[in-house]
Formats: sequence, C-alpha cells, structure tokens
Amino acid sequence: MKTEKTLRVCEKGHKYFKSSDCPSCPTCDEQNKPDSGFLSKLSSPARSALVHEGIDTLQKLSMYTEKEILKLHGIGPASLPTMKTSLEEAGLAFKD
Repeated sequence: MKTEKTLRVCEKGHKYFKSSDCPSCPTCDEQNKPDSGFLSKLSSPARSALVHEGIDTLQKLSMYTEKEILKLHGIGPASLPTMKTSLEEAGLAFKD
C-alpha cells in the first residue's frame, strides 16, 4: 500500500511533500544541521530524535543502551554504527 504524499508548508514558508505525520521540514532540518560533532554525522530524523530527548553530547548518549536509543522515533539500526564509532573515538560506549 502506497501512502500519498501531501504538500506542506513550514512556519518559515518552505514547501515540501510528506507522507507521514512527521512535522519536520527537510529544508529547515538541513539548515539546522551542525557543522561538526557526532550529531552532524547522523541523518536528520536521527539527529532530531536525539535532540528532542535532550541527547546532544556523547556523554549524554553514553548514558543510554542501544535498545533505548533504537526505541526513539526517527532512529534506525543504520544510525547505530555512526553513534558507536563516535562514542569509541571519545573513549565512551553505550550503557550495558
């Protein structure tokens, strides 16, 4: 079953099509992408999910298990290797 995409306009006036209820604007997401740090390496949905939960540092990320992170809306298994690598580079890891 194919879901129909609807035209939306964000509060800044950007027009985009979405098939889900997710309110994030792709143009705004790209403009808000950090230039550096582990969040800059993640997809927009994954980055938004972490920031929404207040996880904006590797120290905060290391306080969660992989399972807890995967339960967040917007985070998929493809994001885990990037997060693991970033944690390891900082001498950290996911909580057991």
